[in-house]
Amino acid sequence: MEIWLNPACSKCRTAVSELEAAGVDFTVRRYLDEPPTAAELGEVVARMGLEPWDVARDKEAAEEGIDLPRDASRRDEWLAALAAHPRAIQRPIITAADGTTVIGRDADSLDRVVSAEA
Repeated sequence: MEIWLNPACSKCRTAVSELEAAGVDFTVRRYLDEPPTAAELGEVVARMGLEPWDVARDKEAAEEGIDLPRDASRRDEWLAALAAHPRAIQRPIITAADGTTVIGRDADSLDRVVSAEA
């Protein structure tokens, strides 16, 4: 299991605590220090059945100047923009060994990814 996180984020810290309490092994990727590539982001959003703009933090995207139409024809531009400005990506993103991927901001999402790892 891998978790993309920002250690300053309370939701990320909660997710780490929950993963530790569940006894699952995981690796941490500080995605602000080691940003995902556009290709990695594309794989992640595809696994979640989402579009890139669905994983964008609206306030941070606006602050970073990401002002693209939410349209499938602009998908690659969204992926490139988020890769260039990782602060605008929702967090934490957790991927289980079986490929189950969630934005771990709530108990249900955390439960789903922990169950996938069991």
